[in-house]
Amino acid sequence: MITREARAKLNLYLRVVGRRADGYHLLDSLIAFCDLADTIAVAPAGELTLTIDGPLAGALAGEPPERNLVLRAARALAGRAGVAPKAAIRLTKRIPVAAGLGGGSADAAATLLALVDLWRVAMPEDELFDLAASLGADVPMCLAGRTAQVSGVGERVAPAVALPAAAVLLVNPGAPLPTPAVFAAYARPGAAHSRAAPLEVAPTDAATLGSSLAARGNDLTDAARAVVPAIADVLRVLSGTKGCRVAQMSGSGATCFALYDEPDTARAAMIAIRRDHAGWWTHAGTLT
Repeated sequence: MITREARAKLNLYLRVVGRRADGYHLLDSLIAFCDLADTIAVAPAGELTLTIDGPLAGALAGEPPERNLVLRAARALAGRAGVAPKAAIRLTKRIPVAAGLGGGSADAAATLLALVDLWRVAMPEDELFDLAASLGADVPMCLAGRTAQVSGVGERVAPAVALPAAAVLLVNPGAPLPTPAVFAAYARPGAAHSRAAPLEVAPTDAATLGSSLAARGNDLTDAARAVVPAIADVLRVLSGTKGCRVAQMSGSGATCFALYDEPDTARAAMIAIRRDHAGWWTHAGTLT
């Protein structure tokens, strides 16, 4: 059996800087990963199967197989490599679905890496990344799995400045928020767009990083709050926790994050939030 971790992706800031003729929005964003992760395990089998377990497996119950990114990734790799799509795949789901954390994209990327090993596929790296891009704009960055500056519609991934050690607390109000719904709420004919503002100097600590992120913000926050008003409550609560350096929404939401200097501070904030908001999903960890 071969296993790969599929780490959650955070948009530490997100700016909408334009819109293409086809309607897709152009972005400027800083991507990082944290220790929250799904797990993909693959083993030889006579056919292609997918089993889903883990604490958040129920969110994928009833999903049509043709829409599942794990199975799509497996079939795409087999087709590109000219091998039979035969493997028993197990997805252990810990990342919330439709939460702005790139869980499905991370799962697809981890599936590609695991099956390349299982099927002994000899594929050039640029071809594997091209295949990843065909599955979704976020899959290549999850395949790379490192801090990156992202532009275009999300398909342009460039190296980013080094980030300092920081603890992170993730909070989701328990409401899935599909990305198309957020961009539909954001779309405003004739509205002015933000200017790209990539980090050019490496932050020295969590406080400096927090200030840099707060200055850039997340342009999709108001649109996401219009669809899921509870996001405003999450941001208010996170901002009020002791030691919070910044509190923002990740990606298109509904998950929000706060940064802290130390993991113990993030855990203390999580315990307090769990006590007062039992219906919210939380995870305290670190940027990786």
